[in-house]
Amino acid sequence: MTKLAVVSLSGGMDSCVTAALARAEGFELALLHADYGQRTQEREKQAFRDIADFYGVPPARRLIIGFDSLKAIGGSALTDPSIALPEGDPERQGVPVSYVPFRNAHLLATCVSWAEVLGATAIFVGFVEEDSSGYPDCREAFLRSFEQTANLGTKPETRLAFHAPLLHLRKSEIVRKGLELQAPLHLSWSCYQSEAEACGHCDSCHLRLRGFKEAGVADPIPYAYIPGNLKI
Repeated sequence: MTKLAVVSLSGGMDSCVTAALARAEGFELALLHADYGQRTQEREKQAFRDIADFYGVPPARRLIIGFDSLKAIGGSALTDPSIALPEGDPERQGVPVSYVPFRNAHLLATCVSWAEVLGATAIFVGFVEEDSSGYPDCREAFLRSFEQTANLGTKPETRLAFHAPLLHLRKSEIVRKGLELQAPLHLSWSCYQSEAEACGHCDSCHLRLRGFKEAGVADPIPYAYIPGNLKI
């Protein structure tokens, strides 16, 4: 019997490896991507399409949705150009200005709606709690609460299991897992502010570069700048 999973695919490394893990577990993939006015919206969308092509996901199981409301609400350096993105610092404490207020609740709700229509039984997300930027909507407690809410608010025959297989991994472990699964890491895009070349300055670039360095392999995407302490 075919198993179908809705995978939230931003186009970043974490979601790319998450899609690879869902495939490895025997799921057919339905890939969902969100545009919400982020700085690298077009580049992330290209990464989504490239990864979907890599895995041969048919057009009927690709969905790009728009969250214009998140840009209108603002409050994040990713959606409001008047808020500066600080220099990357993986050790920074607290919630960073790149946090998009409650974004993942919008994303998960849309995944649930589509999963119910498709008859999917699982939702996969690339949440990382242990080694991330400190986003409150990437925590395991939030995900489990939302899973309960989703199953309370859908049809009686709908049974959705939420999976976040990277939740407690470090970036280096995610890199190694991606290489093990032959995930197309070269097609993914993680930079928060540049589209031609990754900036090498933002939190996301620092976390990704540190993961590749600790894994002992070079990051295959182009960078305009790589901090000396993160070069291989």
